[in-house]
Amino acid sequence: MATKESLGLLFLRLGLAWFLFVWAVNKILAPVQYQKLWGYFHGIEIGEIMPIVMGWAQIAICLAIALGLWRGVSYALGFVMHAVTVAVIFPKLMAPFVIEKGFPVNRNQAVALAILAGFAALWLLRHNDHWSFDAWRARRNRPS
Repeated sequence: MATKESLGLLFLRLGLAWFLFVWAVNKILAPVQYQKLWGYFHGIEIGEIMPIVMGWAQIAICLAIALGLWRGVSYALGFVMHAVTVAVIFPKLMAPFVIEKGFPVNRNQAVALAILAGFAALWLLRHNDHWSFDAWRARRNRPS
């Protein structure tokens, strides 16, 4: 059972880290896009450099999540990072069946709740994540 749990948590951890990683890298590749998004959604002007700084910080968090490093903190930070997105798009989450020009425009945002639930599950099960760097380090440092 521990092997199945560990494998499941490994897949969950890597999938969630990859999801955030794609968005983090995009902040570096297209900082002006994120500068405009922050202005639009949050009403805050952040300049062109801030999205790049945020992107690199998020990449560091994604790498920690992918490795299972500092599980309590890194998994929680992944949850919080994504929770900000969920808070911003919350009105669209409450109206997933809105049709504009014959197309359901809000349905793709529904995945955001599944991702947030995944981060919650990863954090809650972090002590069972036996194939993480933290667990490996703990086994290695255990007295024989």
